Amino acid sequence: MAAPGRTDLQARLRDIDLPDTYDATIDTLCRPLAEAVEGWRREAMRPIVVGVCGPQGSGKSTLCGVVAALLAAQGLRTAVLGLDDLYLPKARRAALAAAIHPLFTTRGPPGTHDVALGLDILDALISDGPQRDVATPAFDKSTDDRRPPDEWAHVVAPVDIVVFEGWCVGAKPQASAALATPINALEAEEDLGGRWRAAVEAALAGPYQTLFGRLDRLILLKAPSFDQVYAWRAEQEAKLAASLDLRPDAARRAMPPDELRRFIMHYERLTRHILAEMPSRADVVVELGPGREVVSLHGG
Repeated sequence: MAAPGRTDLQARLRDIDLPDTYDATIDTLCRPLAEAVEGWRREAMRPIVVGVCGPQGSGKSTLCGVVAALLAAQGLRTAVLGLDDLYLPKARRAALAAAIHPLFTTRGPPGTHDVALGLDILDALISDGPQRDVATPAFDKSTDDRRPPDEWAHVVAPVDIVVFEGWCVGAKPQASAALATPINALEAEEDLGGRWRAAVEAALAGPYQTLFGRLDRLILLKAPSFDQVYAWRAEQEAKLAASLDLRPDAARRAMPPDELRRFIMHYERLTRHILAEMPSRADVVVELGPGREVVSLHGG
């Protein structure tokens, strides 16, 4: 008989949309990471928050879902929180665009997330006390807006482990001198004076460091290059296009290549900085190949 609090692993895995070829990844990556997280929790002797940083299209959401299922199967109460689900609603981003810079219309970089909400949710998930219901937000990328609260997921807290995943989770700000030179056409043509990138860095250096300061451990999924990140994001867009074709009510359709390239430029500066800076301090670094295969795994 399963121990109290344990869940059937196969049932949990069936709820995750796993690629047909994912079995090998479960054994080579997900199980070792779950074992590392379990060890960190045992060492801490309290609830922990584990950050998982990985660029767009790197497979971090699927990975975190499987790791959470493996931990739950061991009787550990586990919740997954996605940074993407903390995006500000479209109207609030429009207000930022009007007040600070038009580029804040586009979700993604620091400044476009509800950091205060993220802090409240982390506190609610891991704080001591009686059992309670915690609603976690959901963002709909097909409408580019936050879902209404009645569509949010619910977690019974407190939990033992929060897996907090996102493309820039745990990122550190760049030196201010690095902001002076535009890194791509978007910065050169639409942020000529550097006001947008300065505001992004100010947000990262301020409120986001408070949020990321809640991390007890950090795992990095390291892409081979930024060019590979673009290719992975293009794959994501193709999958989204297929799903949107089945939704006549969807507010948008897939981005054409030129629009996608412009969109990815919003992420380029910080993604390149993470690839260069984070490996030296992450607790675990997973080197990925072009097909998201595991080339090497360090730490743990």
